[in-house]
Amino acid sequence: MEQEIQLNDHNKQEYPPMHTCEHIINQTMIRIFNCGRSVSAHIERKKSKLDYRLETCPSEDQVKKLEEAVNEVIAQHLPVTTEFISQEEAKGRFDLQRLPEDASETVRVVKVGDYDECLCIGTHVINTSEIGTFKIISHDWDEETKRWRMRFKLV
Repeated sequence: MEQEIQLNDHNKQEYPPMHTCEHIINQTMIRIFNCGRSVSAHIERKKSKLDYRLETCPSEDQVKKLEEAVNEVIAQHLPVTTEFISQEEAKGRFDLQRLPEDASETVRVVKVGDYDECLCIGTHVINTSEIGTFKIISHDWDEETKRWRMRFKLV
C-alpha cells in the first residue's frame, strides 16, 4: 500500500524559471566563491535579489564570470527533478537549519541535473531550457556586514 507524502504548506507561489535559476546561482556561488547558499532571497517574476556572505567584494571580472557560468548551466538543458526523503536521510547531506520547527518528517529534494540539489518546496521548471538568459542588473557590497547583494532578471 502506497503512503501519501505529507509536506508543509508553502506560503507563496514562485515564478518557476526565476526560482530554478536561484538554485543554479546558489550552486555557482558555492563553486566560484566557496561560500554558502544565499542568506536572503527575494525572488520575483520581473527581477530578483540574493544576498551572500563573502570575505571580500567580488571584482567586476568575477561578477561577469558568475553570469557566464550560470548561463552555461542553463544552456545545458538539464532536467529538474524531485525526490522525497526523510529528515533522517537528509542529515549530513543537507543543511537542515533552515527547516521550520514544524517541518514535516518527509522533505523534498529538488535536483537540477547533476549540478545542484537542495531541500525546497517551491515550484520549478521541468528543464533549464525554460529559464531564459540570466542577467545581473546591479550589485553592491556592504563592507561592515560583508554582504554582497546581487539584483538580476531573466531575459
